Amino acid sequence: MMPEPDAEPLSPEALDTFKTQMVALIPALRGFARGLCRDKVMADDLVQEAMMRAWASRHTFIEGSNFRAWMFMILRNHYYSGAKKRARYTVWDPEAAERILVQDATQESGLHVDDVMRAIHRLPEQQREILLLVAGAGLSYEEAATVTGANMGTVKSRLNRGRAGVKALLEGEKASAVA
Repeated sequence: MMPEPDAEPLSPEALDTFKTQMVALIPALRGFARGLCRDKVMADDLVQEAMMRAWASRHTFIEGSNFRAWMFMILRNHYYSGAKKRARYTVWDPEAAERILVQDATQESGLHVDDVMRAIHRLPEQQREILLLVAGAGLSYEEAATVTGANMGTVKSRLNRGRAGVKALLEGEKASAVA
């Protein structure tokens, strides 16, 4: 991607800030990507691609705007673009998925984390996405609204329904385990 002829390159100070902010966001981007795609290797590839796209488009970043939301939007858009392509080409084998995706936890805390992640992944996609952005990646409501293109009330509503959904799913699993 070539810079537009009238786009001014970032100043050296702004470029240093850009690099620092990008590196600092890697863990949060990785966590969000893992929550979206449920595959560590694919998530790492997704983060790397988002960072490469951000770097290639650094000339389009407006100094003083929300860098964090800009990066999360790049990652999210890349994920959904790829998901549309994968949906056309992927063959789902339920038996293979059960063998591959099921992993026994080795300690109790791992069980609890697995239970929570399983519950999160059972939520509707929009609730899961907002929950991962706000509770998982630590974005503010405003940043999550910018990333998803939803208004503030929608973000708060989806987050509230997502939290309630996870709680209900976890309580339902505990009740069925006791019975």
